[in-house]
Amino acid sequence: MIIESRAYARAGLLGNPSDGYFGKTISIIVRNFGAVVSLYETPELTIEETDVDGNHFRNIYHLSDTIRQNGYYGGLRLVKAVIKRFCEYCETTQIRLADKNFTVRYRSSIPRQVGLAGSSAIATATLRALMQFYKVEIPLEIMPNIILAAETEELSINAGLQDRVIQVYEGCVFMDFNKIYMEQHGCGRYESLDATLLPKLYMAYKTDLSKVSGTVFNNLKERFEKGDEFVHQTINELADVAEQGKQAILNKDFARLNKLIDLNFDLRCKIMNISASNMELVNTARKCGASAKFSGSGGAIIGMYPDDETLNKLVVNLKKINARVIKPYIS
Repeated sequence: MIIESRAYARAGLLGNPSDGYFGKTISIIVRNFGAVVSLYETPELTIEETDVDGNHFRNIYHLSDTIRQNGYYGGLRLVKAVIKRFCEYCETTQIRLADKNFTVRYRSSIPRQVGLAGSSAIATATLRALMQFYKVEIPLEIMPNIILAAETEELSINAGLQDRVIQVYEGCVFMDFNKIYMEQHGCGRYESLDATLLPKLYMAYKTDLSKVSGTVFNNLKERFEKGDEFVHQTINELADVAEQGKQAILNKDFARLNKLIDLNFDLRCKIMNISASNMELVNTARKCGASAKFSGSGGAIIGMYPDDETLNKLVVNLKKINARVIKPYIS
């Protein structure tokens, strides 16, 4: 029997990047794109390569284009790291795994390098497949921790819990990463919100932007850990934006929510350098009459639009700067 598990792209609606700094965020799942992991029993444990992971190229230009689109690393290292962490979790919790092996492969339709959490989707889908194959149940709130540890501790990828939480829980989730609570419980407070309460949302992502997720956070983390007062104040404001956004969603106060989305990006600009290409993405959307903020670490944006006329403007004008517009499918 072939096991197929999925995990989808995600978009940070409010609060990011405070999730890496004991803040609060709201995220949605984006089912328009996803990663699929296939796993089936075989005599030996095998992890199959995909085109992204291969080392054979038609010529030097093919190699160069592949690296620009996918980075230097494919998803194999993610699959390996999750398998290792899953095994260690089972050992720690005294879960005895069945004596059998498997072959695993993955594929993904999530655009790379534009902050849609493609890497963590592969990792999440892998963990789900392993749980199903070995018939192991892991609490929902613990799964993001295993996935994050596979990426940060095994592979030294700079990441936070937000992406893994939304990809595990799906839908729309409010997350509170209060430091004291996390130290006491080993996870944050995660509250699912009714996605049908959300307004008209659009997303847009650059089709020609190559950027490895995580690199833009490095300086911010250093300043945060050094106790930079302005950074800490701004992170707290970002967390408050998510808290206010939660109430705006529950009350269907779309005017307030729209302002909060723009405020989120404006606060981000105070503590992080934004590339000209990413500023163009946000400014173009705002000129069309829509709100706009990064959905992740850059390369893709999310926001609200009031009507179909505005949506059409977004499609036309963002296409001029090599960006594709979609309506996120959440549930």
